[in-house]
Amino acid sequence: MDMLWSGWGDPARATPLPDTVTGLLRDLLGVKPHATGPVALDAIPVPAPPLTGAALRALRDAVGDDAHVRTDAESRIRHTRGKSTPDLLRIRRGDVTDSPAAVVLPADHDDVLAVLRACAAHDLAVVPFGGGTSVVGGLAPERRRPFVALDLRRMNRLLALDPVSRTATLQPGLRAPEAEALLAGHGFTLGHFPQSYEWATLGGFAAARSSGQASAGYGRFDEMVLGLTLATPEGTLETGRAPRSAAGPDLRQLVLGSEGAFGVITSVTVRLRPLPRTRRYEGWRFPSFEEGAAALRRLAQDGPRPTVLRLSDETETLIGLARPDAIGSPDARQDTGCQAIVGHEGTAEDVAHRGQRAAAVLRECGGTFLGEEPGERWAHGRYSAPYLRDSLLDAGAFAETLETAAFWSRVPGLYAAVREALTTTLTAAGTPPLVMCHISHVYENGASLYFTVVSAQGEDPVAHWAPAKRAANEAIIASGGTISHHHGVGTDHREGYVREAGPLGVEALRAVKRRLDPAGLLNPGVLLPLD
Repeated sequence: MDMLWSGWGDPARATPLPDTVTGLLRDLLGVKPHATGPVALDAIPVPAPPLTGAALRALRDAVGDDAHVRTDAESRIRHTRGKSTPDLLRIRRGDVTDSPAAVVLPADHDDVLAVLRACAAHDLAVVPFGGGTSVVGGLAPERRRPFVALDLRRMNRLLALDPVSRTATLQPGLRAPEAEALLAGHGFTLGHFPQSYEWATLGGFAAARSSGQASAGYGRFDEMVLGLTLATPEGTLETGRAPRSAAGPDLRQLVLGSEGAFGVITSVTVRLRPLPRTRRYEGWRFPSFEEGAAALRRLAQDGPRPTVLRLSDETETLIGLARPDAIGSPDARQDTGCQAIVGHEGTAEDVAHRGQRAAAVLRECGGTFLGEEPGERWAHGRYSAPYLRDSLLDAGAFAETLETAAFWSRVPGLYAAVREALTTTLTAAGTPPLVMCHISHVYENGASLYFTVVSAQGEDPVAHWAPAKRAANEAIIASGGTISHHHGVGTDHREGYVREAGPLGVEALRAVKRRLDPAGLLNPGVLLPLD
């Protein structure tokens, strides 16, 4: 099934907002419903593909079948940009200025190399396309030349599994649920469950340094990766001979987070964990965000560290976003303080033991146990927030997210600065926002902050959001945060990343790109500015 072209996920799972929520949006934020809905897919005018006959033949020869090179309007629309709120607002009004000239579907590593050769010969850029879930402009390259979307969905096999070493090698086009099903058949799991889980691919996880909701227990995706194969215009790069090595710098780190700018990931070798026999999720309440954050830091630094550990601030808890499937219900709005979700996975004995020890720490830090119901409700609705975003857009609201991370000592200042930047900028524009936040990932030395912003859309919502996004980025940089913890750089965070990496760092990465991609074909303008 393809994802909804004008929104998120499966259209059958989209639900309108309750009247209580639309009334709240109207009374609190001045949100007004749209007079008209999104344009129809078949009503969008798409220019003829800017491909010569020779280029089209070369692409078809590369993948061996005409059916795997698509130039029809619908295929090109479905591969236009990603799923950020500005992306969706533009596609809903029929803006397809970033549409690819063609969609090409390779079957394996050799096909990818052949496509890259064909594109080099005909001066076509290449944008690797997995699940299409980018929210940072990662699928909208600088348009100095026509580009093809390299859709990796046919590369969806489990290539090898080593139960002794607990590793698996998989192709990059596998969507996460498909990968989990394949691994579960052998008694294993990756343990990687980001909010994009139902649609994102393994190649995308690696390319964007993804972090899942169970990262406290299983780690980030880049920590799971033991080896990679990269197809580049200059040939093949193989990384990862052993679980750890002192044989020079780790070349995996050049590929992880490279967002298709250096090459196309064609296989990924990952470490596995046994399928957990028991899962237990529970809710805790803290009087304030500060006290809740201190409790999370205590567990992250001194243990026992749960598998899932996250904390909503007062506003997010009050609105009910800590329970996405209960937004607008009376019981959700009665929540006070800050709600934490704590989850444990493993054997029954291990879950019970760690749960008891963690509970003692949380109580000592001022937490109140709410039972398993809030945790199970969160687990049930953990992938529903993007659908809520679509419903908010349908109702005339603007809703977007952004995230960052910092060392623990900087988290309070970072939290305050980003909230202030968003509130001040949007209020000055005449659309006072609701700004919510949660700690989404924890580490011994720091944590990630994930912000959700809701406001009225204004006359031009895309232009309206841009100053607020710039102000938030400035606040992140000034407060010592990273410009992206797990969404990636794309084009939205590119200028912030340049400042974070520094001039010498950027030049070092440009040198790598020039060696692997001398013609600048791969995702131009994504991650690094063009020369």
